Amino acid sequence: MKFKLSALAAATALSLAPMSHAGEVEVLHWWTSGGEAASVQFLKQQLESKGVTWTDFAVAGGGGESAMTVLKSRAISGNPPTAAQIKGPSIQEWGDLGFLASINDVATQANWDNVLPTVVSDVMKHNGEYVAAPVNVHRVNWLWANPEVFRKAGATIPTTWDDFMVQAGKLKAAGYIPLAHGGQAWQDATVFEAVVLGVGGAEYYQKAFVEGDMDMLNSDTTVKVFDVFGQLRQFIDANSPGRDWNVATSMVINGEAGMQIMGDWAKGEFKVAGKNAGTDFVCVAAPGTSGSFTFNVDSFAFFSQSDADKSEAQGVMADAILSTEFQEVFNLNKGSIPARLGMDRSAFDSCAHDSMDAFVASSQTGGLVPSFAHGMAVSEAVAGAIYDTATNYFNSTDSAETGAQQLVAAISAAQ
Repeated sequence: MKFKLSALAAATALSLAPMSHAGEVEVLHWWTSGGEAASVQFLKQQLESKGVTWTDFAVAGGGGESAMTVLKSRAISGNPPTAAQIKGPSIQEWGDLGFLASINDVATQANWDNVLPTVVSDVMKHNGEYVAAPVNVHRVNWLWANPEVFRKAGATIPTTWDDFMVQAGKLKAAGYIPLAHGGQAWQDATVFEAVVLGVGGAEYYQKAFVEGDMDMLNSDTTVKVFDVFGQLRQFIDANSPGRDWNVATSMVINGEAGMQIMGDWAKGEFKVAGKNAGTDFVCVAAPGTSGSFTFNVDSFAFFSQSDADKSEAQGVMADAILSTEFQEVFNLNKGSIPARLGMDRSAFDSCAHDSMDAFVASSQTGGLVPSFAHGMAVSEAVAGAIYDTATNYFNSTDSAETGAQQLVAAISAAQ
């Protein structure tokens, strides 16, 4: 079923006007952990202060796979939510199907083209019109470490993959779990992505895993990626399968594990636990990736509505998301950095400052690349091929050569 978008233009044009009641938004998302829930709660409060009723439609699951399954069912039945957490190429796919509503009037009035980085605004548009609002920019290629665990083990925090193996060995010998990890496909893909970038570099990453260059994929570098990825199996614990990502983060927080490779949403968990960057925990780029930045932009896409009040509420929600107040508070809770340019940095910690600096620097050097593990780089079909290959390999005893061959075959079939 396709929806017409033009009928929404008049409604969204009214979105910034004062109102006593601006309808209701039903919002589908998968933010249910501590730091994420605090972030969502703030957006809910912002909208309620503007007369918009928030109906929460949370579907647990850090990677969002379950949420997307529910969304597809709702959309196909002709009953989509008002807004849904969607990102990357999926926004274009939903737009191509005719499901999304234009919020271009709101974006034009608030000058989004000038307050958003181009790499962000381009993703939010379909056929040149805004259909989604970005809430943040995540850096995915982070390594989180407990410095006390490292001190007790006589180890140092690694910056290369060769050194990672050495230091992880010291942690293991001292009785700690070296790498806190949750055995879920999206978490396997997150670690795999860090290995791809750290072993192959940004140019290899871009050509092989964004552009799908088969010659680059079918190379010795890909075999080396799988070799390093496979070596990590020895550093996770037997209870890893099915563990949620925030539970793995708590293992680092509590000193049970030394490290976790995870996007900067992990910092939200440290914050909820009352921990401070630089003392209680350390954030460094994943091994070999200090000059690069894998970005993941969370955003809400707006679905066409037949109810004028709901359409009006969409505009209010979109405008609130790009406000400086929301961008600051939300990202302080979430662990990410604002999508909006020119924000005051003073409230943000050293990890956020490092992320902001790396985002700008990598955009100038070619090291800024979209996260294929988090829906920013490739189609769902290709992403699924990468997910399946990475997680199947990680949970097997296959050789690196076999893993590389399976990846090439899977991506080739999915393209």
